[in-house]
Amino acid sequence: MIQWTLSAPLMLGSLLFGYLCGSIPFGLLLTRMAGLGDVRSIGSGNIGATNVLRTGNKKLAAATLLADALKGTVAVVAARHFLGMEAALIAGLGAFLGHLYPVWLKFKGGKGVATYLGVLLGLAPLMVLVFAAVWLGMAKLFRYSSLAALAAAVVVPVALYMYGKPEVGSLFVVMSLITILKHHQNIRRLLSGTESRIGDKG
Repeated sequence: MIQWTLSAPLMLGSLLFGYLCGSIPFGLLLTRMAGLGDVRSIGSGNIGATNVLRTGNKKLAAATLLADALKGTVAVVAARHFLGMEAALIAGLGAFLGHLYPVWLKFKGGKGVATYLGVLLGLAPLMVLVFAAVWLGMAKLFRYSSLAALAAAVVVPVALYMYGKPEVGSLFVVMSLITILKHHQNIRRLLSGTESRIGDKG
């Protein structure tokens, strides 16, 4: 178990560092650099990889997914290297919140799934396989990115506790709950049968 000995200033610093890493809006930056305009004007209006895919540019969507994930990983790995595991947990939460609520975009960011995955990679790499297996299985069966993400978000904290990482599991309980709340509109559309499927451009 983690012994919470980090001072309040270092905790705040870790949170801020993670937030700044997570707040970089790669989806928006990459689509603008590619001459595709503002990704927020299409599809769901989201800045994440799923909405970038609706531009029809699969490579750009993959780059967005990778960048949004790695900003979470970088925050966690750097914080752990300099300050230890508890700083890494705090920085991971900060990175996740930074993606969801970036100050540069008036606190209107993405759904956080890629950054969630990146934080997971930094804290418990093997659990990425669990996330990927659940996501890919659900996506293949139903072709709903949101449903796949929600299913993975439910399974991951349970798997972390079972794997013997309760401190990381506790963090991901919080992050999974936030993920589910951020997908409330998707959940409504799933229930009504109007949710966009993977590959749709509308």
